[in-house]
Amino acid sequence: MSPKSSYIMQRNNVKISGIGKQTMMLAHGFGCNQNLWRFMLPYLEETYQIVLFDYVGSGNSDFSAYQQDRYAHLEGYALDIIEICDTLNLKNIIFVGHSVSSTIGWIAAKQRPELFSHLIAVCPSPCFLNIGTEYQGGFDKQDLEQLMQLMDKDYIGWGNYLAPVLMGTDLSPIGPSKDEKDVLVHELLNSFCSTDVTYSKPFAQATFFSDYRSLLPEIKHPCLILQSSEDSLVAINVGEYTHNHLQNAELQIIEAKGHCLHMTRPMDVIKHMKAFLINNK
Repeated sequence: MSPKSSYIMQRNNVKISGIGKQTMMLAHGFGCNQNLWRFMLPYLEETYQIVLFDYVGSGNSDFSAYQQDRYAHLEGYALDIIEICDTLNLKNIIFVGHSVSSTIGWIAAKQRPELFSHLIAVCPSPCFLNIGTEYQGGFDKQDLEQLMQLMDKDYIGWGNYLAPVLMGTDLSPIGPSKDEKDVLVHELLNSFCSTDVTYSKPFAQATFFSDYRSLLPEIKHPCLILQSSEDSLVAINVGEYTHNHLQNAELQIIEAKGHCLHMTRPMDVIKHMKAFLINNK
């Protein structure tokens, strides 16, 4: 492996597992890391070669590789994906993105379509903003600006607000009566708060203030959209909008609360993924 390839593998903390001939890349969402795919991993490794990674500035990536200009926009994160694919000589992979990584995957697919065969989006949104009467992404710009200000003033408080919203549950104390969702929301909170605001705030701004709706009609790959029935971050109308504007898409709504179906409903996600991939060979 060349020095450049070794650098990229270390930079993004790339991990490869599984025994299949077909490669599947799992891309984590904002504030998360590759470990949050672990609920699905054992089942996918039976069929696919799995590529996991952390975006620069997240998880166990090499934070010294962070470039402010590059990661101020989602295109910088898409470049991470493209460089990992080129380093591993990957083509025609199945790309699975959670939340904003769905958009990042679409950006990469537009730039380098040969790298992907199928795109699977878990709770995606091409735009989180409310834009007039034409599009309701879920948030007024002023509310998002206040959320960004909270990151500066009270980073822990910001995490305490956002983690339960994403997980679809309250932030209950961990105790003897804890259930699985209590544990998961605290894990998500720890993931948020373990990342320096220097890296997480630009990623948050690139995530929540961007508008990639115009990109959707340009994506030609078969796409699966997995939407939670009760998602405080991405409402069903956003999933329907995304479905209607992609060229070749399927929408499946999973009865669940929260924005992290790969953690709370992993077997449902796998079931729909397998059916989609069989029907779109």
